[in-house]
Amino acid sequence: MLKINEIFRSLQGESSHAGLPCVFIRLTGCNLRCRYCDTEYAFYDGEMMSVEQVLSAVDSHGTLLVEITGGEPLLQHEAYPLMEKLLEKGYRVLLETGGALSIKDVPKAIVRIMDFKCPGSGEESKNDYDNINHLASGDEVKFVILDRMDYEWSREMVRRYSLDHKCHVLFSPVYGKLNLKDLAGWVLEDKLDVRLQTQLHKIIWGKDAIGV
Repeated sequence: MLKINEIFRSLQGESSHAGLPCVFIRLTGCNLRCRYCDTEYAFYDGEMMSVEQVLSAVDSHGTLLVEITGGEPLLQHEAYPLMEKLLEKGYRVLLETGGALSIKDVPKAIVRIMDFKCPGSGEESKNDYDNINHLASGDEVKFVILDRMDYEWSREMVRRYSLDHKCHVLFSPVYGKLNLKDLAGWVLEDKLDVRLQTQLHKIIWGKDAIGV
């Protein structure tokens, strides 16, 4: 059984898949407490569902792109058979994970979208750097950047681990805290091979909207 916070269809708001229709499966529970978290409602609330019930709910939306998110989905053991079943049914599956738990056992066909927690999150010490060894070229690493210090730290991580040669790299400003124009300027000035991303769903529906 899985504890599910919500299942809904919307436009993908982040990652290299931004703008595409996507079904989101949000699992309950998280092992991190980032200072700027925008999904605190997923820490505890949810209902128990079997893998089969989740699959049925996903099927009802008729959309081939699916994201498993949280919270931290890898906290729940049944997330692994859910991923396998979704792949068997022909879905393209994205997994959004906080980067503190190992991704080595995640099926290779899954697109892993993994956070690197910056100092501004308050959870930098939780990063599992061994995960870098398990990233594939189709995976993505995301830095959520609060300020200039976070940017400089992220830039150093990209260069130190040659992340831009391993996978896609995303730089995303903390919504409402860092000016997008400033972040864009820094990326261009430093000639970084990274993708600047916004949270498209917040631009469309507002920063407090849930289930979009």
